[in-house]
Amino acid sequence: MNGSHTAALAVLASFAIASQSFAAEGNPATGERVFGACTACHSLRPDQNMTGPSLADLWNRKAGTLASFSRYSPAMKSANIEWNDKTLDEWITDPQHVVPGNQMTFAGVKDAKQRADLLAFLKEATQRGGSQVTQQGSPMGGMMGGGQVPNLKKLDPEDRVQAITYCKDTYTVTTKNGETRKFWERNLRLKTDASGDGPEKNAPALIGAGMMGDRADIIFADPSEISAFIAVKCE
Repeated sequence: MNGSHTAALAVLASFAIASQSFAAEGNPATGERVFGACTACHSLRPDQNMTGPSLADLWNRKAGTLASFSRYSPAMKSANIEWNDKTLDEWITDPQHVVPGNQMTFAGVKDAKQRADLLAFLKEATQRGGSQVTQQGSPMGGMMGGGQVPNLKKLDPEDRVQAITYCKDTYTVTTKNGETRKFWERNLRLKTDASGDGPEKNAPALIGAGMMGDRADIIFADPSEISAFIAVKCE
């Protein structure tokens, strides 16, 4: 019995060592492709927060403490976890198991090789002074409005909103180039962006959304602009 027990422990120990070595040997280039699925919610640029917090300088940071991110759940704020190779691998495997009740809508990556590759990429990309990575995003990220956040201060006339009118269930949007588009009210989302990449004041941006061209976002610099910009008018 003792011999069998010792043999079993030896097998488990060798498996653990192999797993750690496997994670350390992840391929950053492959991991960058895996990260494409993350770009809908996360940026690699310092303090550029999206649905989730920026991942810049992630290693050795305590969970739920990035000062520029204000949307942490109570579960994350009280998690008392420091991000490192081990805790990040566990988190990416199953976020709800690591921090029950967190608000990250992500089921996890169950494939150990994909996790190893992703962590190898993130470790290089998120360290201060590390490689500068352009977030191109995956096809899924693009459809969901993710990927690299565009600079809304640099817009072509067809993307800069000049006037918005509302009648019955329809918004009519006129852009700086004189073109007019009509949207069913449920297909037009009004948003704000106060970041450095957000639009100039009183110069909202029209950003296409969806796959059929029938949806769009209008992004304002400040919430106070929204009601002032929309005129209730039926022609």
